[in-house]
Amino acid sequence: MSRQPLRLAILEAERTLAAAGIGSPRVDAELLAAHVVGVERGRLMLQPLVDPPVVDALRHLVERRAAREPLQHLLGTAVLGPVTVAVGPGVFTPRPETELLLEWGLHAIADIPSPLVVDLCTGSAALALGVAVSRPDAVVHAVEVDSVALTWAQRNISDHVSAGGTPVTLHAADVRWTDLLLELESHVDLVLCNPPYVPDGTPLPPEVVGWDPPDAVYGGPDGLEIIRAVIAASAGLLRYGGSLGIEHDDTHGEVVPALLRRRRVLTDVEEHFDLAGRPRFATARRRDTAPS
Repeated sequence: MSRQPLRLAILEAERTLAAAGIGSPRVDAELLAAHVVGVERGRLMLQPLVDPPVVDALRHLVERRAAREPLQHLLGTAVLGPVTVAVGPGVFTPRPETELLLEWGLHAIADIPSPLVVDLCTGSAALALGVAVSRPDAVVHAVEVDSVALTWAQRNISDHVSAGGTPVTLHAADVRWTDLLLELESHVDLVLCNPPYVPDGTPLPPEVVGWDPPDAVYGGPDGLEIIRAVIAASAGLLRYGGSLGIEHDDTHGEVVPALLRRRRVLTDVEEHFDLAGRPRFATARRRDTAPS
C-alpha cells in the first residue's frame, strides 16, 4: 500500500469545497485534514505522506462538508475565545462573533473579586465556560431549557471540571419563568446571553437551517420574544451596578437598546458592533440606586 501526498489530497478537498460554494474552502480543507491526521493545522506540512485510508477518510468528510454539514459538527468541536466545546446535532454551534460579547463581559467584571455571573440560554455552555476559564475565581451559573442542549452543556462542563477547571452550575430552566433563579435575585454582577434572536422566516445558510435547532435560532415574528424575557429576568437578577450584555440580530441595532432603556432600573445602554461593522450586541448596567 503506497503512501500518498497529503498536499494533493488537500488541494482536491479545496477544489471540491470551492465548487460547493463553501466560503473558506482552503481553511476548511486544512482543518478537516488536520482532524483526520490527528495534528494541529499548523503541523500539516510535517506530514508529507499519508496512508490511503487517511485520504479516503478526508474525502468522506469533504463530501459531507460540501453537502453543507457544519464544519464544527465534522470536527466535533467549536471554539469560543479560550474554550473548545463539544458540539453536534441538537445544540447551537457557537459563532466567532460571540467572542466580542465574552470579551466585553470579562472587562465589565475585571475589577470585581469572585464575581457572580449568569449565562442565560447557554446552549453548549460556551459563554459560561469562557468566563470560568478566564476567571477561575468567578461563581458561574448557566441556564438552558432544551433537554438535548442541556446534555451537551453538562458534557462540556464535566470535561472542563475533569481537566481541573472550576465548577459551573447548570440549571434546567426557562428564561421566561417569573421565578427564574430567585436565590440569586439582586446579587448578580454580570448577565450574558446569546439568545434565539432571528426573526421567524428569515433566510439563513444551509449550515444553520439544516443543523442548528430552530428553537435556538428563531426568536418569534420579530426575533425579540426571548430577548424581552432576558431583559426582564436580568433586571431582577442584577445587583446595583451589575452589567448585562445581550447578543442580537443585526436588524436589532436600535430596538434592543430601546427595550433596555424602557427598564427604569437599567442605565448606560450602549450598542456594540462586530468586526464587519454590524450591530451585534447591546449592554446596560443596573442603576447604583433605585430610580426616583
